[in-house]
Amino acid sequence: QVQLVESGGGLVQAGDSLRLSCAASGGTFSSYAMGWLRQGPGKEQMAVAAMSRNGDRIYYADSVKGRFTISRENSKNTVYLQMHSMKPEDADVYYCAAVMASSIRVLSTTYECWGQGTPVSVSS
Repeated sequence: QVQLVESGGGLVQAGDSLRLSCAASGGTFSSYAMGWLRQGPGKEQMAVAAMSRNGDRIYYADSVKGRFTISRENSKNTVYLQMHSMKPEDADVYYCAAVMASSIRVLSTTYECWGQGTPVSVSS
């Protein structure tokens, strides 16, 4: 299984942009469908965006459509989440997740590997 390490979280102002990165190691990255999920205190993990292993299928939560973009560079074993026009309600801990599958996954329980999470805060 791959090991995942997120980076890029931090504090931004409403309207700003932020890019999260997730570097994978220890496995064949191109075999994994990837996702970005978020979790707040006392809440369940919720998928924000997900991408199939070859990038041909993408999912976005309704709350981020048109503002967030997921992408992957299989040559760099990295998946990204570009976030624009950020809102205070986007604040959470964001996790990168992977599952050895061809199609996208939305349910958090279907992912096999997780990063440690990176916090995102948005001030109004």
